[in-house]
Amino acid sequence: MIGVTAESTPLRDATEVADYAHRCFRPAGDRVGVELEFLVFDRADPGAHVPMERTRRALPEELPGGSRVTFEPGGQVELSGPAGPLPDTVARLAADVAVVRDSLRAAGLALGGVGLDPVRPPCRQLGLPRYEAMAEFLGAPYGPLMMCSTASIQVNLDFGRSPAVRWERAHALGPVLLAAFANSPLSGGRPYGWMSGRQDVWNNLDPTRTRPVPVTGDSVADWAAYLLDSRLMLVREDAERYRPVRDGSTFRDWLEGGGGRRPTPDDLAYHATTVFPPVRPRGWLEIRYLDAQHPEIWPVCVAVTHALITDDHAGDVAMAAVEPRQGAPYQEEWDRAARCGLADPRLRTAAEACFRAALEALPRLGAGAALTGAVAAFADRHVSTGRSPAAVLMDQAARHPAWLDHHDPDGPTHDHGHEGRA
Repeated sequence: MIGVTAESTPLRDATEVADYAHRCFRPAGDRVGVELEFLVFDRADPGAHVPMERTRRALPEELPGGSRVTFEPGGQVELSGPAGPLPDTVARLAADVAVVRDSLRAAGLALGGVGLDPVRPPCRQLGLPRYEAMAEFLGAPYGPLMMCSTASIQVNLDFGRSPAVRWERAHALGPVLLAAFANSPLSGGRPYGWMSGRQDVWNNLDPTRTRPVPVTGDSVADWAAYLLDSRLMLVREDAERYRPVRDGSTFRDWLEGGGGRRPTPDDLAYHATTVFPPVRPRGWLEIRYLDAQHPEIWPVCVAVTHALITDDHAGDVAMAAVEPRQGAPYQEEWDRAARCGLADPRLRTAAEACFRAALEALPRLGAGAALTGAVAAFADRHVSTGRSPAAVLMDQAARHPAWLDHHDPDGPTHDHGHEGRA
């Protein structure tokens, strides 16, 4: 975490929040890191909840690519791969996903290639103090859905030499990427009504911590203001105790004299971990707006996002394809992307230009033929046709649970997820 220290001296004023925000935008190289979340299903009974311990027992103690395995509150499995150059990151994480898939399959389980549980109601399996307090703060129905029934791909990118440029791109291109990879159209066995139901679930939580950060041209000031004006969710009393804050007060209120004590740098750093905008700076860029994908398709999502945000030529082409927006934080644009996916003509046109730019950039970023071919195949199947992955899931839902990890002869091929092995 950026800014976490043993310091217990209270913060003086908002200038120290700005100092913290500045440290979140440090220039760095061009590494990419990936965190993959997957819902886990019983292959014989997809409507049943899978106990987290059953999943844990099925997994090996170590993975060949070095990914760390953790669990989300509803038992979703998360693989966090080591950061590095794009080809290395994809190859190592793909090797780990392959081992996890095989291990779960042997135990009668399957990864769900979808961003929102299509059939099961939320069921929380982790009772850690932070999650208990978070559940109380967020409330039903969207709190349990977010915590237990959603899965995403998080792409972590270095800021390069120009953090403000990548920050702007990550936001401006967000609706296009959200639409292109929208993959959560079902909930409770019925159509959710949005192509990315996962994103709508997040929209219905506390907007002071889930709306996009306004982008005004001063990234540090924008992030500092966001932290100050978001509501307090929890106050960490010690390693095992978290106190929910129920009165609607913000961090600014606390800093200006609310509460029994003044906040410290530790409190600010912890508060920053409880806000969840679509793009979050933590010394690197966290891209948090992408639905989980089929286990063989996630490399496409990572490669396109990385190329458009970090490659300057591709980024310039992509930004030119996005119509200028007036004002911030562009919530209407994000909502249209989540609701319609690529069925929206303007988003489809922009996505076509973005994918062409990404395909041109990928060889410069070290991507081999397999990964570049997978991006091209995704573009042909989804972008050119204006049919996000969610549209395919909607078509197939009546025939079979297409969101389960299986080999669809009309869908992704096994080779797409194994870039770098050849």
